Amino acid sequence: MIADKVVFGFNLIDTGAVLFLLIYFVLTLSDLECDYINAQQCCSKLNIWSIPKITAHIIIMLLLLFTGHWILFLVNLPFAGYLIYEFLTIPKGNIGIFDPAEIHNRGQIKKHMSLCLVYLGFYLIIFFIYLYNFIRALLREDPIKRQDDDEIITDL
Repeated sequence: MIADKVVFGFNLIDTGAVLFLLIYFVLTLSDLECDYINAQQCCSKLNIWSIPKITAHIIIMLLLLFTGHWILFLVNLPFAGYLIYEFLTIPKGNIGIFDPAEIHNRGQIKKHMSLCLVYLGFYLIIFFIYLYNFIRALLREDPIKRQDDDEIITDL
């Protein structure tokens, strides 16, 4: 069985990577909104990172499922479900989740921006939950190595 230290350490690294990716999404979408880049460039940049974002979230969920952290698995389940739903319901003819022909129509920029900010908030909260659990798993062991109950070893 995988130790909790390894699970939560990996989840911290994975969640941190997704946080940086979501910040990149927000910056790229705000560049499109301010007309610093065109829609084709924006959508091609963001569509490349859509599948790794989904994969990273699913890896976290599978790790939590197989190690028995049911509550954290259930907290992550709605976001994973929506990410998969969003990917599977891409209209025929679009190049990905972000399509340059439709991104300016019907307020798609605002929708994508608000979804990215919701994901950013969720991942920030869950990052600190994983950090707390990682520290708790590290402190679960005895920090002072003792040979006897009365004797404390002071050398490292």
